[in-house]
Amino acid sequence: MTTRYDIEAFLDNDSETFTYVVSDPSTAKAVVIDPVLDFDYSSGRTTTDSAEKVAEYIDAHQLDVEWVLETHAHADHISAAPFFKQRFNARIGIGRHITQVQKTFKALFNVEKEFLPNGAQFDRLFDEGDVLTVGKLSFRVMHVPGHTPADIAYVLNDNAVFVGDTLFMPDVGTARCDFPGGDAATLYDSIQRILALPDETTIYVCHDYPPADREHAYAVTVARQRKENIHVKDGTDKAAFVERRERRDATLSMPRLILPSIQLNVRAGELPPAEDNDVRYIKVPLNQL
Repeated sequence: MTTRYDIEAFLDNDSETFTYVVSDPSTAKAVVIDPVLDFDYSSGRTTTDSAEKVAEYIDAHQLDVEWVLETHAHADHISAAPFFKQRFNARIGIGRHITQVQKTFKALFNVEKEFLPNGAQFDRLFDEGDVLTVGKLSFRVMHVPGHTPADIAYVLNDNAVFVGDTLFMPDVGTARCDFPGGDAATLYDSIQRILALPDETTIYVCHDYPPADREHAYAVTVARQRKENIHVKDGTDKAAFVERRERRDATLSMPRLILPSIQLNVRAGELPPAEDNDVRYIKVPLNQL
């Protein structure tokens, strides 16, 4: 499919996350992918400054946002999906395997019994091979676990793909695999599926952690990833990748915002219910992560 589309990327500098607005100019239908809610850990305050910048673009171009698409339950930023749901009446979609992540973290955080790990907090759970049509945009779902069990990628009109944290820019490599349910061998297999897409396919990454000699970047072809990615370029076998990925992961600290992010993102970005003093809380499990 060669239908024209527009892609606008918004960088959240704090988490080095890219949010995307993908729109069909012929119908003004659009989706938002992986939006960010601002969070100040020291004060426990959330703000919508980053989301407002995305909303200003949407309003300026008179777009009709039908969906917020999450690639997975992020561990490094809180989702702003509820902001777009309220502001634009958008629905929220994520991969069906989010239920596995919900079960894991419901137990870890001893979440209230009313929270059911069945994915009902989202408007749609996507399966491998599902196709979402928005205007003349067609998003085909690929289940690409490894970073977490629930990661998915969205293949747009068969010539672009939004890969979440699965792949980064070639000089950065690939996602870590040491979160609960993550697995380096599984990630390798998932990445091979992405790199089997046509060479000219554009890969849009969720994060970029650039070295000092370049600015942030977010788009790269499959061909360039296969030629240059420092972790999985052509000729890298699975055993070598797994050894290198696991050795690297053993040196990494937990993401700064993992505790608030996971607790909210398994709820589709909604805050936990208020307690009997009308205050909402996030928990810090001691000596667990």
